[in-house]
Amino acid sequence: MPSAESFSRSIARAAQLLAEADALIITAGAGMGVDSGLPDFRGEAGLWRAYPALGRARLRFEEIADPRRFVDKPRLAWGFYGHRLNLYRATAPHDGFRILREMAARLPHGAFVFTSNVDGHFQRAGFGEESVVECHGSIHWLQCLRPCDDAIWPATAFQPEINEDRCELLSAPPLCPRCHELARPNILMFGDWNWNDRRQREQMARFNAWRAGKRRLVVLEIGTGRAIPTVRRFGEAQDCPLIRINPRDGEVERGEDVSLPMNGLEGIRAIAAAGW
Repeated sequence: MPSAESFSRSIARAAQLLAEADALIITAGAGMGVDSGLPDFRGEAGLWRAYPALGRARLRFEEIADPRRFVDKPRLAWGFYGHRLNLYRATAPHDGFRILREMAARLPHGAFVFTSNVDGHFQRAGFGEESVVECHGSIHWLQCLRPCDDAIWPATAFQPEINEDRCELLSAPPLCPRCHELARPNILMFGDWNWNDRRQREQMARFNAWRAGKRRLVVLEIGTGRAIPTVRRFGEAQDCPLIRINPRDGEVERGEDVSLPMNGLEGIRAIAAAGW
């Protein structure tokens, strides 16, 4: 466990990196949402605490987050994703999102977000749609399950009614407006060959255009995991200093990088208190 003096040095170093930067890349995983009260699906126990019906059926996250469930058990699949949609709509983003926006506003070129979270909370907290990459898609958008074309449309009109005890959709499921077959969330699932990544590709094109010409970048990584390391690898590949906030998997390999072994909101507040 790092000493209080070591913590202070790391926080001061993180604040210094931000002070020297002209732009910020915010990379975020599930740990960012936990401080808002969203469930952590790490391991079977985390999923089954949030969804006891899946625990009784002994369904792992990889099995329910699979497009095949929309074929063989559509009401169960939409029970899981419909409940999450309702939860993400009802849950307010925590104060760390506001602090990150204020940090970005102090930099000449602002910030861009790269997140594996599908909850849409960065946009809801005030980050512009034009400055967010959702590398695994978003629960707030739908696509055809087949798919019959490459259309993606907002899930705004879908208001799912869920039997939480059975994790089952009670209301009518969303349908594709073109072929009128079942729709699914525009989220990258396990074993997913039909995910429509058009929206994510457009987001990445905007990121690449924004990143061009930035000379003093810093990555602020919050709550990303090792099990699906997409976000961690993206941040590490940016060829710039990295600040990693993570209470369990916070180790860094390069001397220029900073590890803050704490929860996301706690780490964000600590950096802000140090002058950022």
